[in-house]
Amino acid sequence: MCFHRGHERRPRLASNLALLACLAMLACARVAGADGMPATFIFGDSLVDAGNNNYIVSLSKANYPPNGIDFSGHQPTGRYTNGRTIVDILGQEMGLGGFVPPYMDPNTTGDAVLRGVNYASGGGGILNQTGSIFVSTWPSPFLLREILVLGGRLNLDAQIDNYANSRHDLIARHGEVAAVSLLRGALFAVTMGSNDFINNYLTPIFSVPQRATTPPAAFIGAMISKYRQQLTRLYLLDARKIVVANVGPIGCIPYQRETNPSAGTACAAFPNQLAQAFNRRLRALVDELGATLPGSRFVYADVYRIFSDIIANYRSHGFEVADSACCYAGGRFGGLVPCGPTSQYCADRSKYVFWDPYHPSDAANALIARRILDGGPADVWPVNVRRLIMA
Repeated sequence: MCFHRGHERRPRLASNLALLACLAMLACARVAGADGMPATFIFGDSLVDAGNNNYIVSLSKANYPPNGIDFSGHQPTGRYTNGRTIVDILGQEMGLGGFVPPYMDPNTTGDAVLRGVNYASGGGGILNQTGSIFVSTWPSPFLLREILVLGGRLNLDAQIDNYANSRHDLIARHGEVAAVSLLRGALFAVTMGSNDFINNYLTPIFSVPQRATTPPAAFIGAMISKYRQQLTRLYLLDARKIVVANVGPIGCIPYQRETNPSAGTACAAFPNQLAQAFNRRLRALVDELGATLPGSRFVYADVYRIFSDIIANYRSHGFEVADSACCYAGGRFGGLVPCGPTSQYCADRSKYVFWDPYHPSDAANALIARRILDGGPADVWPVNVRRLIMA
């Protein structure tokens, strides 16, 4: 009798398991979206901020003209360029069918996050003290949700906190199986480190005392140690396909050219040396994490190499000016004053590598994005982003 009852239960148990599997597959399909494209979660600084700083108390903002003059609608959105950021263009090239919304936008709630979220913040860095020059004491009516804001920017720790909130909401709305399936198939893009040099180690108010006691190797070591913790935390929160962009040739931006006049018409050497030293350590870190975190696919995007090539061979890439800002308000290279309503700007933005003292133009961002998407191993290692999302 016992055997007979057990025998009856087996097909019923198998049927129930099949039903649960089917329901899980349907839930995952519903969360992933009908087009099958992966969700994209973006972390970073002003190079990829899509408007998060519009909603926080900060002196680092880009939600005023002429920023956005070549963006859809020709209006500023909080992007620190004349048009699209690198991740905007990556999304378009991958066929995502729209821009990933900023986390701080009150409309980025519910199923709006199913295609991904942008957590990036102008002025943010790997280290929590980075960007504290952007502190403002003015009250803001925009802080509509509980977040961690440090000195008027969202550093990477805070951005990951906000991603953890999004993950929790996804699980609450769609269940853990579907939410984890979405996240583990999603693309995660992290662009961090430039501000840790520009707005920290190289900023006079900080750098004079800090550089007297902390040599470059020690500072970079602290950055790498912190970054290891942060990227590992993303993995523990179900990130698996993670693209890590290195620090570009920051000594070549108009601001550094302006503040290092002894370099003449060349790029400032010391900032680029810092970036190269950090990038060597970062490449080793990305390889280490990919080898030690089971199921992870870490990709190293060599933005330094790509952008250096654009600057060195700018005419062959269709540009006419590679050392000065299109949007300028003084200085030899237009690098003294941030782009704003009183600034002048060039008539043809597609001919300038730099939009303002710090950031590439839409045209330069497009070249960088396409080489990250489809480039060879010298540009992006071990696979390009198109191959990563198909894996």
